[in-house]
Amino acid sequence: DPRGLYVCETDGQRRSLQVHYRMCQNCIEVDAPTISGIVVADVVATLFLAVAVYCVTGHDRGHTSRASDRQNLIANELYQ
Repeated sequence: DPRGLYVCETDGQRRSLQVHYRMCQNCIEVDAPTISGIVVADVVATLFLAVAVYCVTGHDRGHTSRASDRQNLIANELYQ
């Protein structure tokens, strides 16, 4: 623990220095390989998700014809 009062005495002169040092207990050291690993994993996960969404929603091979959203109205004298 480097905290405390440090005193330097030279040629009869006395100087003191109060040191307050705060240590990080939950810190993680992040270096270049860690950052590059995180970036590569993020890009791979994003590409995998994009391909999965494309494969699920982009192909309708089994459906050759689709029903129209419009419906023919039934002729009814009462509602004209």
